[in-house]
Amino acid sequence: MQLSGAEIVIECLKEQGVDTVFGYPGGAILNVYDALYQHKNEIRHVLTSHEQGASHAADGYARSTGKVGVCFATSGPGATNLVTGIATAYMDSVPIVAITCNVTVPLLGKDSFQEVDIAGVTMPVTKHNFIVKDVHKLAETLRRAFKIAQSGRPGPVLVDITKDATGNKCEYKPADQDKKHHTINASDLRKSQETGVEAIEEMIHRIKRCKRPFIFVGGGAVISGASEELARFAELVDAPVCDSLMGKGAFDGTKDRYTGMLGMHGTKASNLGVSDCDLLLAIGTRFSDRVLGNPKRFAEKAKIVQIDIDPAEINKNIVVDTQVIGDVKTVLSEVNDLLEQQSHKEWMDHVLELKKKYPVVVPDDGLTGPFAINYMYEKTAGDAVIVTEVGQHQMWAAQYYKYKEPRHFLSSGGLGTMGYGLGAAIGAQIGNPDKKVINIAGDGCFRMNMNELATAAREKLPLIEVVMNNHVLGMVRQWQDLFYGKRYSSTILDDGVDFVKLAEALGATGYRATSQKEFMEIFDQAMEAKGPVLIDVIIGSDDKVWPMVAPGTPISDCFDEVDLKEKKDE
Repeated sequence: MQLSGAEIVIECLKEQGVDTVFGYPGGAILNVYDALYQHKNEIRHVLTSHEQGASHAADGYARSTGKVGVCFATSGPGATNLVTGIATAYMDSVPIVAITCNVTVPLLGKDSFQEVDIAGVTMPVTKHNFIVKDVHKLAETLRRAFKIAQSGRPGPVLVDITKDATGNKCEYKPADQDKKHHTINASDLRKSQETGVEAIEEMIHRIKRCKRPFIFVGGGAVISGASEELARFAELVDAPVCDSLMGKGAFDGTKDRYTGMLGMHGTKASNLGVSDCDLLLAIGTRFSDRVLGNPKRFAEKAKIVQIDIDPAEINKNIVVDTQVIGDVKTVLSEVNDLLEQQSHKEWMDHVLELKKKYPVVVPDDGLTGPFAINYMYEKTAGDAVIVTEVGQHQMWAAQYYKYKEPRHFLSSGGLGTMGYGLGAAIGAQIGNPDKKVINIAGDGCFRMNMNELATAAREKLPLIEVVMNNHVLGMVRQWQDLFYGKRYSSTILDDGVDFVKLAEALGATGYRATSQKEFMEIFDQAMEAKGPVLIDVIIGSDDKVWPMVAPGTPISDCFDEVDLKEKKDE
């Protein structure tokens, strides 16, 4: 049948099982929006307040559901406004397909109105990208884009289509049945990969010989859906488990053998335990600088085994002793079938004693970020989807909310994108309508994309926006306090902006909490609300995230406020 390029875009989205698109229309993409209008009962379009919000919403939808997130934008500034969201997804291996439209072919390269080479701009921050100038190549390109986004290590793909390609017609042939709904999951990966037998044997050999093993889990375990295999593996090895920010929920955070996050704001139990282990089993993690501290001193007593689907991550940030290339779920499944039960009681008792000696403690007095997050955890029984912005509140959310399942913690880990959370929470709420979605923000981050509260109100989404309002850029101020002689350069935000009035102006319900009692009462009300609620939580300007590792120092040198006081008293 003869279809226009715009109609082909919609048909291809339907083929791939896409039910939601986040975007913002404009002249160059108008043909596609006109075609979408004819299918509005099949594909929901969420009009965000800004294209960056659309890219973050597609990201949050993808992270929370495991599906591909899709966003639309027009040419020029519409397309460039997606870039931060695309880069965010790229750093955290999130499968999204961004569809932009450009000027017509005769106008390309002539500095035409709202023209930009978006394929060139996004080349470093996409897994792949395409520019389609011929309608005959459009369907094949879109199908490839979805497959690339999901296969192997997932990531964002951009498809830029010239406006004349969306208007021209050609013969369209629906995809063969086996090319529809290209959702790639762990079972699909197992069919396409063979894990190295020698690497598996070497890994098992190291496990059998070690006396002090520690398991370190990253985002790859979440992406591959390896939670069951990971739980079994931890029992077989009889080892404690820590995680990265991206690995939250891959291993049940309520289990005794779980010691908390590793790295700059990791727990003392995790940092000291990894520093003393003799075998570190790194599963689906890339060893970011925030985890390593001083890479030359990282886990220096240990042999390191790294499991990762991407060979480029092996020996990139840390040199390992054994490398296993493959999907985490596949590798762990094979190892579990071959590994005999191990026992490390003395080591486990030692690590559990560290965990007991250095607990994550909620401050007793006053309204603080840790208090609010701990109360949210108790009230939601740990079943909410928690989204965060970037900063102190992000670390508190990682420390004080216990994640029992994967895809319940969404945060910009690699790029550290302030303004990510609200858009991502919108995507997560739409992808999980039966879940309570909470975005935890700082006042600095909330200012970045607070206009998306209007999107949440328009869509009548029952998400909760919790703003930890300390009237400063909290994490930057913490560094200025500890390492820059308390010179608070451009980090004070005490300018009279009223977030409660702002929320009401944008169509949401706004509350302000200044005490523990107020917060508890307000949060209880927010849990029952039918639309978006913002809670302005007033906390101290100098509240800090503890423990902490100073940049460039080994993670074993983690310290908290007690350590600082003792050092000053010496």
